[in-house]
Amino acid sequence: MTATGRQKEGTVAMDADVIVVGAGLAGLVAAHELTSKGRRVALVDQENAANLGGQAYWSFGGLFLVGSPEQRRLGVKDSFELAWSDWQGSAAFDRTDDEDSWAVRWARAYVEWAAGEKRSWLDGHGITFLPTVGWAERGDLRAGGHGNSVPRFHIAWGTGTGVVAPFTRYAREAERDGLLTFHHRHRVDELVLENGAARGVRGTVLAEDDAPRGVASSREAIGEFELTAQAVIVTSGGIGADHDIVRKYWPERLGTPPREMVTGVPAYVDGRMLDISARAGVRLVNRDRMWHYTEGIRNWDPIWPGHGIRILPGPSSLWFDALGRRLPEPCLPGYDTLGTLRHLRTTEDIAPYDHSWFVLTQKIVEKEFALSGSEQNPDITAKDRAGFLRERVLGKGAPGPVDAFLRKGADFVTAATVEELVERMNALTDEPLLDAALLRRQIEARDRQLANSYSKDAQVQGIRNARRYIGDRLGRVATPHRILDPAAGPLIGVKLHILTRKTLGGIQTDLDSRALGADGSPVDGLYAAGEVAGFGGGGVHGYNALEGTFLGGCLFSGRAAGRAAAAQTA
Repeated sequence: MTATGRQKEGTVAMDADVIVVGAGLAGLVAAHELTSKGRRVALVDQENAANLGGQAYWSFGGLFLVGSPEQRRLGVKDSFELAWSDWQGSAAFDRTDDEDSWAVRWARAYVEWAAGEKRSWLDGHGITFLPTVGWAERGDLRAGGHGNSVPRFHIAWGTGTGVVAPFTRYAREAERDGLLTFHHRHRVDELVLENGAARGVRGTVLAEDDAPRGVASSREAIGEFELTAQAVIVTSGGIGADHDIVRKYWPERLGTPPREMVTGVPAYVDGRMLDISARAGVRLVNRDRMWHYTEGIRNWDPIWPGHGIRILPGPSSLWFDALGRRLPEPCLPGYDTLGTLRHLRTTEDIAPYDHSWFVLTQKIVEKEFALSGSEQNPDITAKDRAGFLRERVLGKGAPGPVDAFLRKGADFVTAATVEELVERMNALTDEPLLDAALLRRQIEARDRQLANSYSKDAQVQGIRNARRYIGDRLGRVATPHRILDPAAGPLIGVKLHILTRKTLGGIQTDLDSRALGADGSPVDGLYAAGEVAGFGGGGVHGYNALEGTFLGGCLFSGRAAGRAAAAQTA
């Protein structure tokens, strides 16, 4: 049965079998599953057509895979058993009788998919990968703890833009064939339930706005709308652009929330649909779990308000707190995101400050600095293999986007000596907190650890361990050298900010992506996928992510929601 829209004065009537709320990656995947089975879809989003693909479009395009051909070619021995052990150690599920009851089932299903069908499924959609595999979230230095035991971060040719592209194409083809209708600039304000079943949405029609992708758009209301359908799928994303909501749910275990943060997602990532869903009787879980980075820098060429970029660091930069003390292990570059955040926000004398520092050399920045974001990796985004080789493998100097930050970024300073560097670093803060003599002593102590091929310094050990992996040795980790070696200079200081990114909790769902009510039973006709559902089950990651799992979580949960809704509406 096809639903009929009920039109009121100033509204637009819409008809569909299934309504999908949110035109990001999870929503596009769900829509594809539906239209490929002949269902008519209304795809509703508060932004304009330029923003199809949502946050995923802007991502680096990393995907978590287990036992892939790329890993095998690089000599990486991986397995479901190892990956599942890593996932459990990272997630640390401790609410399995309640808020984690479905999340842990989603987690195992996702790792099984990553070790099985996922690679061929992606290939079927034309998504291919760089030949190297990144070693993200190296962990907390415990075999049974947080982190990836082996490299699993597969970067898609095309970055996140390339991951989104086939599903955007499917949506436009379905529109051409009369199976999908886009309703841009329609903001959902209410989920409509009748007799306990989801039967539609109500909301506000926003004024047309031709703002470019990612740029904050107008919220001027020009009318109302109501749509009815047999099912509704919520795929509206998380809370990362609303710092007030981030602070509201900031957990005590992570200390005090920062006064100032940079923003890693566009302004439309506002979390509105979480509370709207709760008002409809949907159960929200694990709202205290979130994922924010400690290596954020201010974008010198911003697109959205407070636009921050994350540095994806190799393991060699020295990391200092706001008072100039080297961070303890496992707070090392690329190791333990939330462990480092917890240290910076719970250590009493540095918690009042919202920044930390990298100190490194030109030699390190050239080999080890990557920047998150499709726009910061134009060679990969354009699938320019020749340009990739020319820029990143055969070329000299830092990649172009990194060099632009060195020259134009407000958080970067360079100098020939420690004393000059510290003077310039202190100029970036309200008060001079750093002491050059203290920094020099710590750098010299670290440099002395390089005299032998073995060391007691955990970071130096990690650098040498990383270079045993050919992917890191060839393209990711600089040859070990003294920070104070003039031949490796100049010295570089980078002021690092907390960068907001992901919601790890959300709408609790079963393995069919059906949204659960307060009593734990499915709400008839209501589904949720992507970040708004904690990437599956209300929190598939538990407390920590292994990276490459956010895009993958949108793909996996969006697919499940679309297939289940298609079956319901058969």
